[in-house]
Amino acid sequence: TSAHNDAAQGLTRFGKAHDIIFFYGKEKNAIWNVQFADYSADYKFKHYGNVDAASGRRFKTSDLTAAKGGGDTSYDWKGATPPRGRFWAYSRANMEKFDIEGRLQYASKSGMPRLKHYLDEMPGIAVGSVWSDIFPINSQAQERLGYPTQKPVALLERILNASSNPGDTVLDPFCGCGTTIHAAQKLGRNWIGIDVTHIAIGLIEGRLRTAFPGVEFDVIGTPMDADAARDFFNRNDPTKKEFEIWAAGRIGFIPQAKKGADGGIDGVRWFGINEDHRAVVSVKGGAKVGVEMVRSLDAVVKAQNAQIGVLLTLEQPTKPMVEWAKAAGLCEVPGFAPVNRLQIVTIEQALSLRERAVDIPARRDDTFKRAPREEAPDRQPKLL
Repeated sequence: TSAHNDAAQGLTRFGKAHDIIFFYGKEKNAIWNVQFADYSADYKFKHYGNVDAASGRRFKTSDLTAAKGGGDTSYDWKGATPPRGRFWAYSRANMEKFDIEGRLQYASKSGMPRLKHYLDEMPGIAVGSVWSDIFPINSQAQERLGYPTQKPVALLERILNASSNPGDTVLDPFCGCGTTIHAAQKLGRNWIGIDVTHIAIGLIEGRLRTAFPGVEFDVIGTPMDADAARDFFNRNDPTKKEFEIWAAGRIGFIPQAKKGADGGIDGVRWFGINEDHRAVVSVKGGAKVGVEMVRSLDAVVKAQNAQIGVLLTLEQPTKPMVEWAKAAGLCEVPGFAPVNRLQIVTIEQALSLRERAVDIPARRDDTFKRAPREEAPDRQPKLL
């Protein structure tokens, strides 16, 4: 329902201000659960204008009489009887139940009872084919992670609630930043998410661990040890960009995803009390490593006005490399213990320690923000 700013391209069509969701079922009896949207504020005010003095719950009332009788529907209720030609709509047993539950309201003059219907017990309005109650993710949205095609979690929750039940398995073969599997985890579904880019997989891993502390899942298709990382590096395209994105993500840095000149920087992290300090990482996947790599990183850190530089390598660093890094001095941030200004981390360490492989105070994620923590059913689905 938000304009896409394309209405001014010509007078031959209207601006495209909506998306279309296609729904398919393999069988005629495919799962379909009717979904309900909340009532409008105007509807609530007009139809549920009464407020229960004891509980504060909003309610409306309805007539307890009916034109046709049947069963136990002709009786005196606390001195009140239906008008001539009408009957009680409920039996005496049901009337007594309503009375015990406090669901009867009596007219001050006639003493006739009416049945209370509480707003918080109503399902809402059955959702149709136009969904105007779920808003797109804008720059101020709390759930915004910075991924260009991110969809609202509420949108995927509605889709999954309509087409699946708890315990079912949901497949998203192009999962991007993981909104579908986030919603599936939240709603107690099993899930399988697939994506071809390591920047997406890294973002999804961080999103799930932040939103669902203790969640367990498997990532298949990414290197799990140093030998697999070498194989990945050797098979990657000539730019090695996907390898660099994957490696930077292992230690919690935001990958620089653009191909081409990157100034020697393959990822960044911001840190410090005021988030005004920057750490950069340079990924080296070749079989040969040497002290010139540390010297180059030192120059990049100075040129980029960063405070910490990390050299992430496939192979073990040489003794001169380690000595140069130690001699490069310390990064001192008020309120935190000093850390080495230049640090060397191996892929093997990155795989086992992840973010803890790098010594950075007061970390935060700048480009892709943290997902809000969710309260989800106690399920442990697997990501394949």
